[in-house]
Amino acid sequence: MEFEKLLKDIADIGKEEFAEGWLDEIEKESGKVPLIFQRMSKRPEVLLSHLLYKGAIADTSTIDPKFVELISLAVGAALNCKHCTEYHMRAALKKGATKDEILEVVLIAGSLAQASVLADAYRVIDSGEEPCEGACDLNGISIKNKVNGD
Repeated sequence: MEFEKLLKDIADIGKEEFAEGWLDEIEKESGKVPLIFQRMSKRPEVLLSHLLYKGAIADTSTIDPKFVELISLAVGAALNCKHCTEYHMRAALKKGATKDEILEVVLIAGSLAQASVLADAYRVIDSGEEPCEGACDLNGISIKNKVNGD
């Protein structure tokens, strides 16, 4: 839908009713409404601005919608977001992705996520600096010592 028409429809119909209708469309298309959209709908301005932003990205993208969903799936997997992964996996399948393509993007995402964890840890280890600057002193006061009066 054209951006200006969406804005006009929101103004004409009202933010609450328009948000409810949009959630109904999402449920029909996806089978369920993601939790974040349910929570955002308590403040229709937040939901509508989020969906308008998301829609503007999708509508102006030069990337095939199947690949957008595969990228979204990979990001959800890398961020360890089960709900994002499930949602975008279903969407990718609906847009023509194969199970092999889904497995491949998850493997790539997992590999990059693992590399990121290792790279960050190795940088801390190799920095030679005191990473906690005393905040994680292992010889500090413990609850056990406080209870025992030590």
